Amino acid sequence: MTADVRIVRDLVAAVDDREPLVVVIGDCILDRWTVGEAERVSREAPAPVVRVTGTVAVPGGAANTAVNARALGARVRVVGLLGDDEAGRTLRERLDAAGVDTSYMVVVPDTRTTTKSRVVGGDRVVVRVDEIAATPTADHGTLLAAAVRRAIRCADAAVVCDYGLGVQASDVVPVLDVDRPGAVVVDAHDLTRWAALRPDLVTPNAGETAALLGRALGTGPDRVPAIVDARDEVFRTTGARAAVVTLDRDGTVLLEQGADAGFRTRAVPASEQQASGAGDTFCAAATVALAVHAPLRDAVSVAQAAADVVVREAGTSVCTAAALLDSVTAPAATVVDHDELAAAVERAREDGRRVVFTNGCFDVVHRGHTTYLRQARDLGDLLVVALNDDDSVRRLKGPERPINTAEDRAGVLAALACVDLVTVFATDTPIPLIERLRPEVYVKGGDYSPEMLRETEVVRGYGGEVVMVDYVPEHSTTAVVRRIREAAAATDPEAPA
Repeated sequence: MTADVRIVRDLVAAVDDREPLVVVIGDCILDRWTVGEAERVSREAPAPVVRVTGTVAVPGGAANTAVNARALGARVRVVGLLGDDEAGRTLRERLDAAGVDTSYMVVVPDTRTTTKSRVVGGDRVVVRVDEIAATPTADHGTLLAAAVRRAIRCADAAVVCDYGLGVQASDVVPVLDVDRPGAVVVDAHDLTRWAALRPDLVTPNAGETAALLGRALGTGPDRVPAIVDARDEVFRTTGARAAVVTLDRDGTVLLEQGADAGFRTRAVPASEQQASGAGDTFCAAATVALAVHAPLRDAVSVAQAAADVVVREAGTSVCTAAALLDSVTAPAATVVDHDELAAAVERAREDGRRVVFTNGCFDVVHRGHTTYLRQARDLGDLLVVALNDDDSVRRLKGPERPINTAEDRAGVLAALACVDLVTVFATDTPIPLIERLRPEVYVKGGDYSPEMLRETEVVRGYGGEVVMVDYVPEHSTTAVVRRIREAAAATDPEAPA
């Protein structure tokens, strides 16, 4: 699932009320983005020639985690090693401008700050150049440990961002053991280095998890059962109380002590060609949520929603509290016309996503609807709901229906976390739309059988799958409308039956 409106609103309100203190410890990076148009290929080498139109420098790595936590409303202190070069000064200026407390940063004389420079030609990154800081000495580690000790006082949460660029567990773990904040999160390329810390949450991606386990996980959604099966091994090697494995376009799977099945979140489809740092945003949002004592599953759901916001933006981006709220309270972006829907489905298919399609009137949405839509969503990666327009509902259900207009019905469906895209169609069946979209899975409620549906022959004809999901008895729209009318008649004898 993704975060629903209530969860996000409650979290944003709690952060606003409490202003939690989050300490970010780790490898701070300056991200440079040089943007332009790739007009031709060089005659000197098989490389594109980019005509530069602009350059920006933004915080990356642990510094990106810090600015995201601040943008979500937390007070933030950042602790890390910084070169005394121009890049270091720029990075510090960007952090200060974002409202992050940089007074605990350790400046290392005569060294450079790690910088990752990307050149974007047109709509894609054509080259990345990394300038890596020198390995810090033991003296630098001692200074870092002292800075952590000062910064961690009264902290509600701490997050360690270890990208293998200098911050050592041996310097940080003893300090956090003595003065441990309410929640400790670790985002590290090698989580075994931090096992002695016994983090409350670790956030490896699929590649880091495969390296941790020493074996491949598969591809796409097939990775989920492999990760769930390895739950005990993940806990043993990381020392963590919980682990959330991020799977890019396939969302995440949360592993919890004592829970046999993993808790899933789903990513919203987006182009990721120029996006960077969504993992930092995810980690920051989860840490801020834990800092205000949000339940772990709510924290992970909100973190997914925040990552969905930034993955739509070019470059290294930040998710603000306002943007997070907008992402879950503006269903209009989910309601699309047929051309927009076809384009979205095509993008999803190019990304290897499995498209699930269902349709109906959805006049008075009830538990039977939401149960079947959640089951439908679990059959793939993108759930499309096609909604009968008002005229077609009248033809199918009679002149007194629909109770609610197509616009209202679409808005209700779009607000459901399990629904990705909603469209309205005017024909009596969705067959023309199915023929255009060719979804991998066509779903209907279990009160039907495949043989009852005209759509079955069409879907199976192009190699698609028809699935009947569970039917929840006594929750049909007709039954709901009947009960409402019976109740009205009991209190008002002149009310229409």
